[in-house]
Amino acid sequence: MKIKIFSATAILLFITLSSCDTLNQVAQAATTNSQITPSTFEIGNGLKQALEIGTGKSSDQLSAVDGFLKNAEVKILFPPQAQSAERTLRDIGLGSLCDNVITSLNHAAEDAAVKAKPIFLSAIKQMTLQDVTNILLGSQDAATQYFKKTTTIQLASQFKPVIQVSLNKAGATKYYTDAAQAYNKIPFVSKINPDISDYVTQKAIDGLFIEIAKEELNIRQNLGARTTPLLQKVFSFADRQQKK
Repeated sequence: MKIKIFSATAILLFITLSSCDTLNQVAQAATTNSQITPSTFEIGNGLKQALEIGTGKSSDQLSAVDGFLKNAEVKILFPPQAQSAERTLRDIGLGSLCDNVITSLNHAAEDAAVKAKPIFLSAIKQMTLQDVTNILLGSQDAATQYFKKTTTIQLASQFKPVIQVSLNKAGATKYYTDAAQAYNKIPFVSKINPDISDYVTQKAIDGLFIEIAKEELNIRQNLGARTTPLLQKVFSFADRQQKK
């Protein structure tokens, strides 16, 4: 009986030790993999994979219902030159008109954000090896700056028509025009421009880049955001290069 108990214990101990060895081997392999210098091909694919994830997530979040409106960092308010007008309008009992303006501006930006993803994907596909290297080993917002440089004009041309249609459909153009006209009737005030579409287009683009910058910083600093072996390998290499 004692021999049987001893044998069972020995087997259990052997299995446990073997499992531990296997786990250690897996962990060591992962560590070793992260220390291997990736090939040029891997660097290109890894960075593009990261950028597709980051820009896609940002576009999806902002194009969702209330994606702008309920995000304090990107929420679109009255233009700076019209904010004193907003305060005055609220003071004279036109607060609901101001709220309608703000809601409509943000919903227009959300409608336009749908157009962003294919523009970013196109920019990613056109990256050269030098672009990839500069971004990977560059500053914490190198990718964001690259997208600003290469996509802003196209984003504006795609966003503005959508925003204009959305503003008209939601009555935002009318709300803002009404608010501007109501304010402009007040004696001795500086008149404000009732045209709002250019402003919303720019704020929508600004908000998009704010979110992309956050996603870029996350994948550069947060190991948990590197969700594939390729991302782990490429960004571990970038981490080592930055420390040199």
